[in-house]
Amino acid sequence: MKLAYFIARRYFLSKKKKSFINVISMISMVVVTTGTMALIIVLSVFNGLEGLLRSIYGTVDPNLVVSASIGKSFEYSEAMKQRIASIDGVEVITEVIEDNALLRYNNSERVARLKGVSENFLTQGRLDQNIVYGELKLRDGDINYAIMGRGVQYDLSVNPGSEFYSIQAYYPDDVGPGVTNPESYFRVKSIMPGAIFAIESSIDNNYVFVPVEFTESLFRYRGKRTSLEIKVSDDATAEEVKANLQQTLGENFIVQTSDEIHSDLYKVLKIEKLFVFLIFSIIIAIASINIFFSLTMLVIDKKKDVAILMAQGASHKLIRNIFLIEGSIVAFAGAFIGLFLGIGICYAQQYFGFISTGTQTTIMQAYPVEVQWMDVILTLVCIVVITLLATIQPARSASRLGQEKLIQ
Repeated sequence: MKLAYFIARRYFLSKKKKSFINVISMISMVVVTTGTMALIIVLSVFNGLEGLLRSIYGTVDPNLVVSASIGKSFEYSEAMKQRIASIDGVEVITEVIEDNALLRYNNSERVARLKGVSENFLTQGRLDQNIVYGELKLRDGDINYAIMGRGVQYDLSVNPGSEFYSIQAYYPDDVGPGVTNPESYFRVKSIMPGAIFAIESSIDNNYVFVPVEFTESLFRYRGKRTSLEIKVSDDATAEEVKANLQQTLGENFIVQTSDEIHSDLYKVLKIEKLFVFLIFSIIIAIASINIFFSLTMLVIDKKKDVAILMAQGASHKLIRNIFLIEGSIVAFAGAFIGLFLGIGICYAQQYFGFISTGTQTTIMQAYPVEVQWMDVILTLVCIVVITLLATIQPARSASRLGQEKLIQ
């Protein structure tokens, strides 16, 4: 068996001149290399974007969010607080009252999302790394402070260092019939501008964090909360605490993890990643068609040599394996070179960041990438399957044509 394979390799590789078949095989290998490298790089970019989004939203998002299944708010009592706090894994409970309000500062105004949070929101350090100006505080004695996004600050032209102007927050009031004074249509409360944060444009352009007592008075919730944000202790998992919370609170409440809050965004990324994988797999499959034709031409060219091998005792299985290996060498060489180049480029980008986003105001100056070995494994499996499908038919034809030539 080994002698026959050695003789076959001598027959197939003895000619050193570059024939048309060799050129096609080389082109096939280059295309497979390029497709594999591009597939690994693009998949790693999607992984990097997903990781970047998780890190961005993880800055302000809690581990778990409890909200009402019906309506905007729910009654929050001391008994409910004790029930939640008694669950294993619950470390911090942050009370939240959140709604839209009209903000006015000096001669500027705009609608923003007022998010009232309890004082323990700051002790969790969720905004510590994102403050670009000012001192991170919600209260100082009897004075309330607003922590606003950079986009809101720009729109209102807020000077957080000035103590001469405050921010007025307007919210529609419950007006009865017969009221003609326009000022009675809104409730108004004032708050001083405090720190400025910069996280991500959708957050910076909309959110303003204020004390929960401020929004409770402005919105007149009177003991109600729109949500509760739960920080999970390090020795527990979010899924376990979520299950216990859901069982304790019942059907009137919805408990969501941070990933579930942004599930639509993550689903879109996964769908895009899937389609990219399919598109590049088709490109690699097209390259494998060249392997099919080059092997078919090689079979025709080596028909006499195959007949000689069969006359020396080579079996049909050995002939098929020889051509399968010939096709696999081309495909696997291109695949492994492409994997090596793709992974190398991704790690170089990850550590050195030589490809920049081209702007100075982005969260990251370099494109984020993250190599996941499951993507590498799936890419290898895809190439193996495509290669086998492309080489099986020429390999079968080799033994059949060799047998016909031997009979002649």
